[in-house]
Amino acid sequence: MQVVFWGSPRFAVPTLKALIDSRHSVTAVVTQPDRRRGRGGQLSPTPIARVAETDGIPLLKPDKPRGEAFVASLIEATPDVFVVAAYGEILRPEVLALPARGAFNVHASLLPAYRGAAPVTRAILDGRESTGITIMRMEAGLDTGPICLQAEEPIHADDSAGTLTERLAVLGATLMVDALGRLEAGTLDETLQDDGLASYAEKVTAEEARLDWSSGVESIERAVRAFDPWPGAWTTWRGERLKVFRLRPTDGGDGAPVGTVMSVDPDPVVAAGDGLVVVDAVQPAGGERMSGSDWARGRQLNVGERFGADA
Repeated sequence: MQVVFWGSPRFAVPTLKALIDSRHSVTAVVTQPDRRRGRGGQLSPTPIARVAETDGIPLLKPDKPRGEAFVASLIEATPDVFVVAAYGEILRPEVLALPARGAFNVHASLLPAYRGAAPVTRAILDGRESTGITIMRMEAGLDTGPICLQAEEPIHADDSAGTLTERLAVLGATLMVDALGRLEAGTLDETLQDDGLASYAEKVTAEEARLDWSSGVESIERAVRAFDPWPGAWTTWRGERLKVFRLRPTDGGDGAPVGTVMSVDPDPVVAAGDGLVVVDAVQPAGGERMSGSDWARGRQLNVGERFGADA
C-alpha cells in the first residue's frame, strides 16, 4: 500500500523507519516546520524530517495542515492510507477522508485511557504499573476512533517519561506494520471505544512541573520521572530555578520544614512531606545536567537551606 506518513518527534521515528523497511511504499512525509532550537536559536528540522531527507522521501512542512495547495500535495502522493504518529496538529475531517483506506494513529496508551497530548507523563504521575500502545482508526474526535490493535508495556520503577516513550515508540512501530498488513489482507478487526471508560491526558505545562516538597516522597519521585526530559521537574534555590532529574527515597526525617537541606555529604538530602529524598541529578539554570553532589559542592550548598522557599 502507498502510505503518507505524519509525524514530528523522536517517538515517530521508529514507525517511519519500519514503514520504509516494509513492503509498503511511503510516498510522502508530513511534519512540523523547522523550529528554532537550542541556545543558538538556529532553525532545526524535526527528527522525522531528517529521516525523510536521508531516504529521499518527498517532505511537506505546512504551518497548518489545511488549504487547497496542501491538500493538492497530499492527493499527488496518491495515498491508500495515512499513518500518524505524534504529528502535533489535529487533522480536519476533509483531510482524514482523502486516503481510500483511512487514517491510522499510533497512540501511547491503552485507549480509552489517557486520550490526549501527554499519555506517558500522566501514566507515570498516576503511579500506573503499565501502559501500552493503541493503533486506532482516526476520526474527527480526539483519540476517539475504533481500536485496531493494542499491546501492553510495563512501567518500570526507574522509568522516566523519556525511557518509557522510547520503548513505546518501538512497540508502536511493530504494531503499525502489523495493522497495515492485516488491513491489506482484510483481517483487521476494529472495536469501538467505551467512552464511559475514557480519561484524558492534558498537555503538560512548565508551571505544573514545579515540585511541591510538601507532597509525599512517592509523589515527588514520580513527578521527577514523569517530567523527564520535558519540561523537567524544578524547584527554586537562592532565587534561581533548579531542575531535578533524579532523586530517591532515603531513611530518616524528623519533621523539618519541607524543602530543607538536611545533609550535603556526600549527596544533598532534602525533607519532603513524609520523609527524606536524596537528590542525585540536577540541572542549574543555563547549565548542563550534573550529579547532585557535584552541584552541591560547586554552589556551596549549606545544611538548613530550603528548596522552594523563595516562590
